[in-house]
Amino acid sequence: MNRRAVITLVGGAAVLWPLAAHAQQPKLLRIGYLDPGARADPVVQHLRRQFLLGLRDLGYVEGRNFVMEERNAEGQLERLKAQAVELVRIPVDVIVAVGEAPIRAAREATDKIPIVMTINADPVGSGMVASLAKPGGNVTGMSALASDMAGKRVELLKEVIPGAARLAVLWNSGNRSKHTEWQDTQAAAKAVALTLQSVEARSPGELDAALAAIARERPDALITFTESLTLAFRERIGRFALEQRLPMVAELREFAAVGAIASYGASRADLWRRSASYVDKIARGANPADLPVEQPTRFEMVINLKAAKALGLEVPAMLLGRADEVIE
Repeated sequence: MNRRAVITLVGGAAVLWPLAAHAQQPKLLRIGYLDPGARADPVVQHLRRQFLLGLRDLGYVEGRNFVMEERNAEGQLERLKAQAVELVRIPVDVIVAVGEAPIRAAREATDKIPIVMTINADPVGSGMVASLAKPGGNVTGMSALASDMAGKRVELLKEVIPGAARLAVLWNSGNRSKHTEWQDTQAAAKAVALTLQSVEARSPGELDAALAAIARERPDALITFTESLTLAFRERIGRFALEQRLPMVAELREFAAVGAIASYGASRADLWRRSASYVDKIARGANPADLPVEQPTRFEMVINLKAAKALGLEVPAMLLGRADEVIE
């Protein structure tokens, strides 16, 4: 081989090698992220960060090996269906759905693209999966087991207000994942001789009437179920409870931060972070139908001592000692 041929061969290789390397680059994973909340909400941003941290722990770097297609309903849940359809049309490789309403919207939009739940109170009861062990469709992810915690929240309320006799429950019966939680709340209330007032709000337009109904009945305390609607309007609900001098207990710290005297439930930060593992498994070829729904392993109790004092309540020292966080 003469010198000119060698130069030609080397020069050609210099052109071809980068092209070959480029062709071998793995395809960017396109993740759809469907959230019912407002993009500017600090809680929404905090949980989004937890999900991204979970991905980072697994070796994912945004822009390098994955991109996020985000859709936020900004509290207007009716927007979720159209947003889910947008994600399907892109198309994304997997949809991460934040809560019952986004999960349902995504499921109605596609039965092919895998859907990962960051949280669902009752995936089986709400019809999202066939069973926790074997979901059987294109939906899998994290269960919050909110229904199992319902009785503990009633007990928590009675510890702070032993003389409570009438309890209002603010919830959305249109959210199927909350039916088991309602049944468990009824059973727990009966065990401690509490009379329940069921107050429903299925949309933002019904919230005013629901709060007015609670104010008219003057219950001794209030339990608010967590779902997309109540979470989006938690500040309004918390303000109402304080103005009405109504002790409130809920599932999440976010409610304790705005006026509930206490919250008890699964750590949502942990659920969001762990949901990233489902995205990784699906990206590696796993079938969501065969990926068991995981249950929470971390729970947290938050006591809002400031709110309790404002309502003239004394929180037992033993309860304060059990709390993961005390807001003073």
